[in-house]
Amino acid sequence: MEAKIEQRQWWVDRWLELLDSYRFKKRLERARNYAREGNVLSLQFVESKLTALVQGTEVDPYQVTLGLDCFSDEDWHYVVATLAQQALYAAQLLGGAMPPSIEQVFVQNGLNLFPFTLGEVHSRCSCPDKANPCKHIGAVYYQLADHFQEDPFVIFRLRGRSRSELLEQLSCYRQLSPAQLATYDPDLWSDSMAIAIDIDVEEGTTIAKPQKETKAEQQQAIKEFWQYGGELVPELTAIAPPDNPLQQIERLGDLPLNYEVAREIKQALTQIYQAASQAALGQMVGTSE
Repeated sequence: MEAKIEQRQWWVDRWLELLDSYRFKKRLERARNYAREGNVLSLQFVESKLTALVQGTEVDPYQVTLGLDCFSDEDWHYVVATLAQQALYAAQLLGGAMPPSIEQVFVQNGLNLFPFTLGEVHSRCSCPDKANPCKHIGAVYYQLADHFQEDPFVIFRLRGRSRSELLEQLSCYRQLSPAQLATYDPDLWSDSMAIAIDIDVEEGTTIAKPQKETKAEQQQAIKEFWQYGGELVPELTAIAPPDNPLQQIERLGDLPLNYEVAREIKQALTQIYQAASQAALGQMVGTSE
């Protein structure tokens, strides 16, 4: 049976276009082999900058750093304000996907989400090779492309907004009017979060420090976790597998493991999620026990 080839996402193509513009093709081929052979030992973000360890010919791996120019808080305000006023963008981003037309949102606000040239990418390697990108930096480029395939929010992280920050700001801005979003106010994001909390309190929701559960209560909660006590109305109930099986896994964030090991775990969990989805659908339609 032929292995299923995963279709490459459009944002991965946009990232790899940078490498296609590099004229030293033999160097790129060595970099691609480094990535394929697992020489990139780790990828980790420190704020908006990516750091990596790449095993070369020496005993100790080389240290690679890679980053882009971050957008200012004011830049992000206008970008997120534009996204918040269009329900499609908000829904897709909150669902863990990136619509192809999102680049135009950045262009409308005088920004480019993806760099146009390799010169816009700030990269360094501790190896003695003076060329940039060296094969170690190139390997990180290719490994990062694989990471992009699983998590489109990486490009936002490189521009200064983590997944949680972007989604939280987008969620807050969705509650505000276009007039409130028309001008930049440094306190707008925090103020809108406070307003949301005030609304919850006014509607009778109490905000209190959670009490520690007893062991018996924890065991009972675990036992009842998958149970639903209400009645499902057939006309209003739609059950379908998720469009992106990795969505829930991606929300857990990066695993503190070697990149290849973490990737294998995510792939295994994806297969489990897909199998569980199909089994649940089978039970709903009565084709399985």
